[in-house]
Amino acid sequence: MWKDLGMDLEKHDEFLAPVPEVYGKLFMAQENRPKGMGYFDFVVGDIHGIRVKELVDHKANGGKVVASFCVFVPDEIITAAGGVSIGLCAGAQFPVPTGEQVLPRNLCPLIKSSVGFKLDRICPYFQVADFVVGETTCDGKKKAWEILDEFIPTHVMELPQRRAEADKALWMEEIRRFKEKMEKESGVAITAQKLAASIKIANEKRAALQRLYNCRKADPAPISGKDVLLISELAFFDDPKRFTQQVNALCDELETRIVRGEGIAEKGAPRILITGSPMPIPSWKLHAIIEGSGAVVVCEETCTGTRYFETTVREDGATLDEQLAAISERALNINCACYTPNNGRIEDILRLVKEYNADGVVYYNLAFCQPYSIEYRKVEKALQEAGIPVIKIESDFSEEDTGQLQTRIEAFLEMLDK
Repeated sequence: MWKDLGMDLEKHDEFLAPVPEVYGKLFMAQENRPKGMGYFDFVVGDIHGIRVKELVDHKANGGKVVASFCVFVPDEIITAAGGVSIGLCAGAQFPVPTGEQVLPRNLCPLIKSSVGFKLDRICPYFQVADFVVGETTCDGKKKAWEILDEFIPTHVMELPQRRAEADKALWMEEIRRFKEKMEKESGVAITAQKLAASIKIANEKRAALQRLYNCRKADPAPISGKDVLLISELAFFDDPKRFTQQVNALCDELETRIVRGEGIAEKGAPRILITGSPMPIPSWKLHAIIEGSGAVVVCEETCTGTRYFETTVREDGATLDEQLAAISERALNINCACYTPNNGRIEDILRLVKEYNADGVVYYNLAFCQPYSIEYRKVEKALQEAGIPVIKIESDFSEEDTGQLQTRIEAFLEMLDK
């Protein structure tokens, strides 16, 4: 299978070699960890195995595999056309040097990592995908898709930067254009019945993640931030129905732990909300530092956090046009930093701090990620006016700055009024 996918097996093994030790230290060594994490440990342990085989079999049966990086790409349309939507590898330092062979060095590491994964041929999801769906959430991505298209077909959805009526009309046409793209690629006509079913599947996954996050509002938190981040990352890869079932089973256990007052951290431990750039798998550094310093991460206002699931698609559309309009509306209600103005994100952060009883906010910015870096000024001002401590952390996927970040995080935690 690996040879048929065109993988560079020697480089692939080199990339994965340190993962078992890192995973064991960060995740498996946690005391009093929920038993329900066993399923997700299994998925990570076999992340380049069973799921890839499922996708290969899906293609052998005539289905399409569509890869993406972003919460704006409408999974519902892919599913309704009989396709499978998967996320792509993008959160590791290993392929960044290869990405820099075709991209500028002063570019966001997420983009360099993702393109590097394709050029290195070490991500089986890239290799099995029929095509990639990109979006124009920043200038770096917009131009990178032109280069990525040289190596794998890349369909780009133009996301508006504002929310005026003209912008809504533009995005609605992009949704229609993508529907036509999926119908052409798959040979399957998308009907209202099929789309209603796929909207329900996607919403049930979002509801399960919201239930998981609601568990984190308890003190003591019944599950670590590291484990929840891992689950959020896997949400982009796993079969949606199976994933939803497993998250709900975990929530059953967590809700029992909450009743018993059982937590992963001590009651009263500093509670941290992270906001900013997304953290694709295996980007676990910041959570590991924070929780290794005695605090617990209770919420992520990121695209691998609340932005992924808080906004759902209305299920009351009776016609295809109404359903496509509902899918379009969802994206425009996600408060990504690509929008201007974007005051809704500030309101979200203030609301989430209150809902999760967070003691402080860590603003995470991937190096050279301009939208989130610039937006920090307004977020910081709003948090300071509300009396909420905040620290900005700028980093990448390397381990070079771990010691420096550790020092800054520990100093930040010491100043919290706990």
